[in-house]
This record gives sequence, C-alpha cells and structure tokens, in this order.
Amino acid sequence: MKLITRSTEETYALAQKIAQELKGGEVILLNGTLGAGKTTFTKGLALALGVKKTVVSPTFTIIKEYEGEKLHLYHIDMYRLEDDDELEELGVEELYREDSVVVIEWNRATILPNKVIKIDIEVIDPTTRKWEVKGI
Repeated sequence: MKLITRSTEETYALAQKIAQELKGGEVILLNGTLGAGKTTFTKGLALALGVKKTVVSPTFTIIKEYEGEKLHLYHIDMYRLEDDDELEELGVEELYREDSVVVIEWNRATILPNKVIKIDIEVIDPTTRKWEVKGI
C-alpha cells in the first residue's frame, strides 16, 4: 500500500487503518529520516489501540511501554544503540508476544517474528509524507 499524508490527522488516520488489522504479535518497522513522522504515526496507533497515556519519543529511554484496551504497545527507538550486545541486553525478543504490538524506529534487530509490517516514510515537504506499507 502506498499513500500520501498531508497532516497529523491524516497520519493518525493511516495508523488507525493499520491498527484495525492488528491481532497481536506484530512488529512494525518504521523507516524514515529524523522528523519524518515515525513518532506521530506511533501516537496515532496508540490512540487507535486505546492507549490512554501520552506517547512520547523513546529516544533516550530506548523502550516505552503502553497499555492499550486489548494489546500492549511497545515503542522502541534503536537509533542510539551501538552494537548487538546492547540490543541483546534490552531483551527485545521477549516483547514479541501475542498480546503485544512492537513498533521499532531505526531497527537494528536481526531476529524478528513472522508478523512484520515494514513502513517506509519519505518526506516530500514540511507537511507531506509518502508512506509505503508492506506486510499487511
């Protein structure tokens, strides 16, 4: 699926559309430059999953956990990870559960479950993004 968004609201609508397809056990890999909309997408996904807490970028904490109405949401930012040892210490593989959805920005994980959704985000201009969604 390929589409264009021109606002935060349209990005949230895209996230909601994807959230409707999630059953649990999925990993969503978000690829895009800084400011492309990865965290904005995750905020929209969290809203669609019934998360009540405010979603913030996990840049410095690496992993944020949120409780949704039916599924847990783990939001991971691997940008600051330097090697496989750090990734192993985090225990990311333990988060791949049937009662959870894992969103990874700047993926460095080599071991992923079977249910992977890959989303590439291209910045067209300050408000316009081109999204390519694979695996759903």
